[in-house]
Amino acid sequence: MKKIILSTFLVLCTMVTFAQTKVGTVDADFILSKMPELTQANEELKNYNLDLEKQLKAKIDTYENTLAAAQTAFEAMTDVDKQKKQEELSGMETDIKQFQANGTQLVQLKQSEVVQPLYKKIGEEVAKYAKAQGYTQILTVGNNNNLAYIDPAHDITIAVLSQMGITIE
Repeated sequence: MKKIILSTFLVLCTMVTFAQTKVGTVDADFILSKMPELTQANEELKNYNLDLEKQLKAKIDTYENTLAAAQTAFEAMTDVDKQKKQEELSGMETDIKQFQANGTQLVQLKQSEVVQPLYKKIGEEVAKYAKAQGYTQILTVGNNNNLAYIDPAHDITIAVLSQMGITIE
């Protein structure tokens, strides 16, 4: 008898819990694409990328000038000087290759740095909207959509955009 009462109680508690759950979805990437602040973030990233390209070009120009000077004076150099110059050029080549390899990572870090505040703002707006509308869970959808089914009636993306003062066509 105790098992039946306990089982019935657990089923009722579970039903009450599920009845109080309100789940919605939001596409943060879509919201990000509509934010006016994204233009400034992209411009900052573009300028950073141009700066890195200038630095790389300066390294390559220095290497080419050093190589040209070494080739001109190579016949007059002693063996020790030739070896030192070859080591210097080799070091410069390694530095250029390392800079190129790190450049991609640096751009990714900068992109994360400029976009992260925008995602934080979206998260804060989603939290405000979810609390105001009584949602208990908001799932992220978009490019990384791993959900099997989403009822569009529970997608709050447009509502959050509206709350942020962003209109879409």
